[in-house]
Amino acid sequence: MKAAVVTTLGQPPEYLDFQEPVAGDGETVVQVRAAPLSPIVRQLAAGRHYSSAAAAGFVPGVDGVGVDPDGLRVYFLFPKTPFGSMGERALASTSLLTAVPDALSDVQAAAIATGGLASWVALTRRAPPAPGSTVLINGATGAAGSMAVQIARHLGADKVIGTGRNRARLYTRDLDTAIALDDGADDALREVFAKGVDLVLDFVWGEPAARVLAAAVANRGSLSGEPRLRYVQLGTIAGDQIALRGDPLRSTGLELIGSGIGSVAIDQLVLGAGELLAATLSAGFTADVKTLPLARVKDAWAADPTVRYVLTPN
Repeated sequence: MKAAVVTTLGQPPEYLDFQEPVAGDGETVVQVRAAPLSPIVRQLAAGRHYSSAAAAGFVPGVDGVGVDPDGLRVYFLFPKTPFGSMGERALASTSLLTAVPDALSDVQAAAIATGGLASWVALTRRAPPAPGSTVLINGATGAAGSMAVQIARHLGADKVIGTGRNRARLYTRDLDTAIALDDGADDALREVFAKGVDLVLDFVWGEPAARVLAAAVANRGSLSGEPRLRYVQLGTIAGDQIALRGDPLRSTGLELIGSGIGSVAIDQLVLGAGELLAATLSAGFTADVKTLPLARVKDAWAADPTVRYVLTPN
């Protein structure tokens, strides 16, 4: 079969012939129709993710949409190495498949699931928002951030605040308050936290997260107690580390948690994907997406990483 193949860690995959997957017990060979290129796929292919393979020689892709041997359209998660989703066929555990609604196209289903699963799971499993709450999305301009805005509203948030560096894209989001992370952002951040934020979804970490956290804990330490603020870490595209003082954890209601592989059981990720896809039509979820044929995987790799690309076999 044809596939994108990581021949050198840290380099774009090559479009090559690759061995065919063969299903064993509890496994399914999926005929792939749509394979998303997400930040985790880039990190894994570069050997920079905490679950990265030790060596090259594999097909990248952690999820996708395809057809099983019975002709059922499915979304699949975590195909088995070395048969990732960026090949004509992938090898998946049968338990990690969930049906795709008929009304969703392959590309839209792939884009919505890969972009929205992190926030859906975070907001249904790790930190459900109370009705009427205020949610801040740190990194609202990316594909995952855009989905998070929609999902937060669907799941009960009353106000959604978004931050991002791309001012033009930020202002296209359905936000109650948009804060561009430029020179005036720190004052704006302190203002929204002073008014009250209940939950932060952080897709970027690094310097933007340091600024958001500094604003969140400014002028705190009330003797009557500070309100609870849950800060959910979901991605590190702006940096893997930040400096964090210890006293804000004592003098504020700040709670730092993560959501992702390891903090959520894999069966819950699959259930969450099914729930998200099933809710898409009634909720009106949409995903900005661009498509390229699998043969142009290098072009997709070189494109803006904040734009969600989905690769198709043809």
